[in-house]
Amino acid sequence: MSDVTRSTAADLAAALAAGTPIPRDSEGPVFAEPWQAQAFALVVALQNRGVFTAEEWAQALGAEIREALAAGGCRDGSDYYERWCEALEHLLIEKGLASHEGVDALAASWARAAEATPHGTPIRLENDPLR
Repeated sequence: MSDVTRSTAADLAAALAAGTPIPRDSEGPVFAEPWQAQAFALVVALQNRGVFTAEEWAQALGAEIREALAAGGCRDGSDYYERWCEALEHLLIEKGLASHEGVDALAASWARAAEATPHGTPIRLENDPLR
């Protein structure tokens, strides 16, 4: 991550996730998997483009974390980016930019693509046999 991106991401993380267990080190957010960094970057880009405000994001993420904790979810932050994705999904649906049906159909397509992809090969949506 470039210094500018890291600074922007760190600033956004501080503003949006104050008081939440975001995995971080002294340089900013820490990602255990590439998809976590991609999800983080997607939220940064959407917020920078005005799709939603920092306050809207903080409320959506906070609601997902509270709901997960109330349902017995992880208290150590290990599922933080799963909550991140859930919050993004719900916020995009709320904004009318996605639908439950569309999200579910795309998730099912990725699952079929994963099943149809040989081990060790990158999973591509084109591998979905129903596409």
